[in-house]
Amino acid sequence: MAARPIGTAEPTGVPVLILKEGTQRTYGKEALRANIMVVRAIAETLRTTYGPRGMDKMLVDSLGDITITNDGATILDKMDVQHPTAKLVVQIAKGQDEEVGDGTKTAVIIAGELLKQAEELLEKDIHPTIIVSGYKKAAEMAIKKLYELAEPIDINDEEVLKKIAATSLTSKAVHGAREYLAELAVKAVKQIAEKRGDKWYIDLDNIQIVKKHGGSLQDTKLIYGIVLDKEVVHPGMPKRVENAYIVLLDTPLEVEKPEIDAEIRITDPTYLRKFLEEEENILRNMVERIYKVAMERIRRDGMEGKAGIVVICQ
Repeated sequence: MAARPIGTAEPTGVPVLILKEGTQRTYGKEALRANIMVVRAIAETLRTTYGPRGMDKMLVDSLGDITITNDGATILDKMDVQHPTAKLVVQIAKGQDEEVGDGTKTAVIIAGELLKQAEELLEKDIHPTIIVSGYKKAAEMAIKKLYELAEPIDINDEEVLKKIAATSLTSKAVHGAREYLAELAVKAVKQIAEKRGDKWYIDLDNIQIVKKHGGSLQDTKLIYGIVLDKEVVHPGMPKRVENAYIVLLDTPLEVEKPEIDAEIRITDPTYLRKFLEEEENILRNMVERIYKVAMERIRRDGMEGKAGIVVICQ
């Protein structure tokens, strides 16, 4: 592989380095072959994990932690690649996983095979631009054919949707919980699906995954609402409240600090107690005002019969 330091030379012949010493440059066919070789090496690593006879990979990191998986996204994430082209392939695979949730191995393996064929064309002195143009036309034809082969799916046909979700979980380490998780996934997606015209749109950012230690995969639950992962403010507060009204505030319940620097000097211990009591009274008044507004809204909307619970911490 041809490599040269990045730099130039003064009229006197003294070299002047533009980039830091040790930086090398490759160009021409050598650079193309090097990049192709890197992608093909990654593709070959994933090829043996593909399909029904695919094997798992055992990955050991620098700390000695072991990961056993055949999931393409996980393998690429754990690989400590240094080559710029290899990093680009890993980023593409991550984008595929985030956008579709599957197909990372397929994308990398196809890319490796396309580059293998491209290398043969390069040996015949075919310009890279012509090769890229041909691949783009082939991709357009393939996408057109896929649309012709595709079958429409009714969003209300949950059985078909479950099968689709379960298929994408085949390579994941979920084993016996695959059908259960597929059902939860379908319910979650249908909950956020929004129809605009004759098309359905889904923003996956509206689905959040909260991880908790302990339990099994079968303990996974779908919450139709919001999970606020916070500890109770006071030990005397109830651990469970049902049919409660929830007030959302865009400001903290606390005593505001003055914009100017101030200093309070307490010379008598009794004043300290009064000072703390006054701070508590300010907070209590805030809560009472919120309570009055909430009760007025309940009376106005005619919902006195429903449970309304307001907890005030002492």
